[in-house]
Amino acid sequence: MRTLLPVLSLLVLPACVVYDNDAGPARGASNAAPYIEWADAVCGWDGGYRDFVWSFEAGVSDWDGDVVTVVADVYDTWDGRWVDGFELAWDPAVGTWYSDWIGGLTALDCGYPDYVVDFTAIDSLNAQDVVTVYPAVL
Repeated sequence: MRTLLPVLSLLVLPACVVYDNDAGPARGASNAAPYIEWADAVCGWDGGYRDFVWSFEAGVSDWDGDVVTVVADVYDTWDGRWVDGFELAWDPAVGTWYSDWIGGLTALDCGYPDYVVDFTAIDSLNAQDVVTVYPAVL
């Protein structure tokens, strides 16, 4: 009887009931990868600089808005080597990423026909999208 009494006393102790009105289990963090909608690489003569100017521009969408960088890497299709790379800046007034470079400050030759440009958009969780374009010469 001595062991039965403590066990019975535990059964009559007050209890606490918790109701959870949540819709379900907590969801983990989700991330949408950036999506490059379009990209342009152009080289043209600029009379003001008296040099060729390279322009890189891309339209990137990301529903959670966490794109942190967009880069343009130029490769030589003849031998596959990386030639030069450029980080693009965000312009909120137009909603695009862009970068302009005076030709003499780059490793690029505006008359060379075998370049290809990889645009890469990267978000805060390192998700990314890559688009490849051939540069236009104006």
